[in-house]
Amino acid sequence: METFKIIAFEMIYQQETIQLSFSTAELVRVTEHGDRLWYVDINGVDDQELLARFGRSEDIAIALTAVASSGQTFRGKGYFHPNEPHQAAAVRGDGELLEQ
Repeated sequence: METFKIIAFEMIYQQETIQLSFSTAELVRVTEHGDRLWYVDINGVDDQELLARFGRSEDIAIALTAVASSGQTFRGKGYFHPNEPHQAAAVRGDGELLEQ
């Protein structure tokens, strides 16, 4: 399991580019039996309307670009799961996570 502190997070949702403001975020990459799974935990999301919009929507697929504090950039597709009461969200990765 690898963990990366995320300092910038941008997502594309229905052709709209969103720069997400947050207090902390962490990308976790897990390798099990040759499979690579990944997810992002995001805390302190200021945009309550965005969380509410995803909470009402059945279409939660996004494309994302995340920049780690180490300088690495990650790109992938996933599903944005809001947690409105805690001003948080999780992104469940779908497919390959590209690293630059």
